Formats: sequence, structure tokens, C-alpha cells
Amino acid sequence: MKAPFSLIKARRVTEKTTMLESLHNAENNPSLAKCKNPKYVFEVAMHATKPEIARAIEQIYSKSEVKVLNVNTIRVKRKPKRQRKGRPGFTASFKKAIVTMEEGDVLESA
Repeated sequence: MKAPFSLIKARRVTEKTTMLESLHNAENNPSLAKCKNPKYVFEVAMHATKPEIARAIEQIYSKSEVKVLNVNTIRVKRKPKRQRKGRPGFTASFKKAIVTMEEGDVLESA
């Protein structure tokens, strides 16, 4: 079994991921209020599998006693980017995981 911190690199905090985390609190929008389970986004190792990611999240947040219901993974490809003096370069590619928690489970803020 691999170490959990070698699989989970960081928690992604963007405007879109913050919206995903707060879906379970949306009472004013009927379509969003149906989503009772919070979702969190993590940057993971490229070789990590879904069961390994689920076990690693549960081990890292063992004090909160969270239960992972589902893991979806996405590989984000590199994009062209200009560097100094107009030379072409690329951003780094990475893999991210959208982790669905059991209803009522909340991770502490980053």
C-alpha cells in the first residue's frame, strides 16, 4: 500500500471547487438542494487509482472520520504558455480527483 501523502498532492481551491463544496448548503435553488453530499477536489499523482485515492483521503482525514462515497478523476493536459522574451513553453499537466463524501461529512477549510 502506498503512503497517502504520496498520492494526494494538494487540495484545489478555486472558485469552481468552492461552489462544489457548498452545494449541500444551497436551499434557495431547488436543483442544487438535491445534492446532499459535499464534493472536494484534490490534485493527485498521475498513477493514482480511484480506490487508492479513496483510501488515502480516509486515512488523511481519519480524525474527522469521513467516508468517501465516490471518486471521479480527470487528467488535465498541458497548455501552451509564453515564457520570457516570447519563447514558447507549456504549463504542467496534472490529475485531479473530485471526491464525493457521505452526507454530513465536512473537511476543515484550507
